[in-house]
Amino acid sequence: MLKDRYDLDLTTASTAARDAYVEASGLALTFYPGALEAYDRALAADPGFALAHAGKAQVLLRQGDVEAARLALSAARDLASGVSEREASHIAFLDLVFAGRSEPALAALHAHLTAWPRDALVVAVAANPNGLIGASGHTGQKHQIAALMDKLAPHYGEDFWFVSYHAMALSEDGQLRIARAKIEQSVATNPNNAHGAHGFAHICYESGERETARKYLASWLATYPREGFFHGHLSWHLSLCEIEAGNWKEAWRLYHDAIALDRHSGGPQQKISDGAAFLWRSELAGYPRDATAWRGLHEYANSALPRPGSGLADLHVILAHAAMRDETALETRARQMEALAQEGRYPSGAYLPALARGFAAFEREDFSGAIAALAPLAGQNERIGGSRAQHDLIDFTLLRACLATDRLEEARKLLAARRPGAGGVPVLGAAALH
Repeated sequence: MLKDRYDLDLTTASTAARDAYVEASGLALTFYPGALEAYDRALAADPGFALAHAGKAQVLLRQGDVEAARLALSAARDLASGVSEREASHIAFLDLVFAGRSEPALAALHAHLTAWPRDALVVAVAANPNGLIGASGHTGQKHQIAALMDKLAPHYGEDFWFVSYHAMALSEDGQLRIARAKIEQSVATNPNNAHGAHGFAHICYESGERETARKYLASWLATYPREGFFHGHLSWHLSLCEIEAGNWKEAWRLYHDAIALDRHSGGPQQKISDGAAFLWRSELAGYPRDATAWRGLHEYANSALPRPGSGLADLHVILAHAAMRDETALETRARQMEALAQEGRYPSGAYLPALARGFAAFEREDFSGAIAALAPLAGQNERIGGSRAQHDLIDFTLLRACLATDRLEEARKLLAARRPGAGGVPVLGAAALH
């Protein structure tokens, strides 16, 4: 039987289909362009190749083409009766993920990886910061992902892709020394891996190495295709370095070049998250508001993500509503999230509705109201998925509210509670607290 890159059996008799599938999966895992085209070549060689349909579904969903993704996964499901046990389990797992059934999907994940630990595409769905475990609504999920990757590591050896994912998980769990060694190993083995660059950026952020991150990302992005899915997001990481350094002109150039809606290479969730985070964080640092940019994000959010879904994306939709003072949309979304939570269909529960009201108060300059809403939520950020770097936006907003109300002792306590070594705090007035 033909096998994939990780020596797993594939139900196809076509060598051409297998080769195209291996190429497509490699591109999908490293976030390089061309994965969809390669999956299509695999299907042209063997239309009945179930896992090629499933792989295509994952890429389409990431790009925000939800209907096409569902059709591709449906095609895989229709072929599942004629595949191996591993492939059938792979497809069934994705079916649960696509349906938003996070708890059954988590159970299926652990059973699947116990039997087939080298199924890298399943690992990719589960173990990135905004993947299945990250978006599960559970507290402690940073450590859960790191523990899963530790358990899987013996099955992958020095595989550059796995090592980059492992490094990222360890950095999010605070294990920076080990994470640093792993990410350096990964990018040295194969620098053409956007997850390697992403992990490197995060480890530098968590270690407070702004200049190292800036030089690395500027060099790496110069050779990464503009249409690569992570071009916009890695440009956002680079913009954080510039905001922290006070280089507003360069930060704004990066925004217009790669983060703005008409320039970002990612799907709708990534476009809204990176764009709104850049604009909000730049204002926290004291830079002027770009009302036109906020208006465009608000309109795009209303059309592209009209209802709640991903907690991390919803956080940034909330920011757009708050910035535009659209309290009707903000309250409607909060109530939708509460209704979904009551039905057990919104993993972060009441956390985001409470957060929404805190951001609305902040935008009205009701800083005491913002503190009253946001302070009790401290320590729960990971419930929405995403990285610690992304969660800092929430903590920085609370810090700015404390500074605006001269609650300096509370502000100092927030800074003292910040995780050791993490990047600077580009919030207007924070420097005076030291």
